Amino acid sequence: MAELPESETVADVDHAALEAGYIALDEEVLPPFRPAPGPAAASRRRWAFGAAAWVLFVAACYGWFGAHLNPALSLTGLLVGFLVGLTGMGGGALMTPILILFFGFSPTMAIGTDVTYAAATKVFGSWRHWKQGSVDIPLALWLAVGSVPAALLGVGAVNYAKENYADLIDGILYRAIGSALMAVGVLLIVKVVLHIDKKHRRENIALSRRTKALTIALGATAGLVIGLTSVGSGTFLGVFLILFYPLATDRIVGTDVFHATILLLATSLAYVASGNVDLWMVSALLMGSVPGVLMGSQLTIRAPSRALRAILALVLFLSGLALFTRM
Repeated sequence: MAELPESETVADVDHAALEAGYIALDEEVLPPFRPAPGPAAASRRRWAFGAAAWVLFVAACYGWFGAHLNPALSLTGLLVGFLVGLTGMGGGALMTPILILFFGFSPTMAIGTDVTYAAATKVFGSWRHWKQGSVDIPLALWLAVGSVPAALLGVGAVNYAKENYADLIDGILYRAIGSALMAVGVLLIVKVVLHIDKKHRRENIALSRRTKALTIALGATAGLVIGLTSVGSGTFLGVFLILFYPLATDRIVGTDVFHATILLLATSLAYVASGNVDLWMVSALLMGSVPGVLMGSQLTIRAPSRALRAILALVLFLSGLALFTRM
């Protein structure tokens, strides 16, 4: 880490040094150089153009393929996407119980459709974090070493149970998903009350053999839960990253999202191959969720995000309880 001599000021630091990483100055941490935002008028024009183009795109899709699409799912995607953009909370935990409780999806179809939907939405977020340098690539890849095989094992277990215990599979998955949702609800409350202290400023983690083994184990645990239930791709690891890895806040979020993209893409391909994904329903969800995420993200600063996360955590816990007790 570069240190500024006492005679130098921030203005004396060239952009190359800033782009190289964090620079310590008076015990504060300066973020990597980022370009200043453009004019507000230009930003509004881009938003207006993008919104109009998306409306035309959705209208054309419903005009051509309306018989295969469900507008209620698009509206649901809009709502869930808005909440995700507003609170930063993963949409998978919200979408799975909605698909089961309100749209009558079977548990296996809800899991596969949700994983595929979540994978598509995570791609955009991970690209954004990678571009702005907020991803610890080695840490994300070591997590994936554990999570991807475990998730595929979970998908295989679901398929095996579906083929051999068809009369029991729904009850088993209701309890598995319900348990995962209740756990996510509790962990989200933990995330609300956790405060990242000043030690959480590192750009990267030194990965010793012990740290690598712990990272693989954490990834495997999260991957197995995702493969079985589709719930908690960001929440489980997000809490553990905060607790055990003293990364800067943006690095925790970016690494979590980047890893979740790898994990969900692999899991969604496995569910597509097993026939447990309705791609038309995924398309309908995405048509609503993409603008929803963008609108919600614009209001993040003004919204009482901590209170909203606490409320959503309670909703998830109660949804999990409803599924756990469902026959």
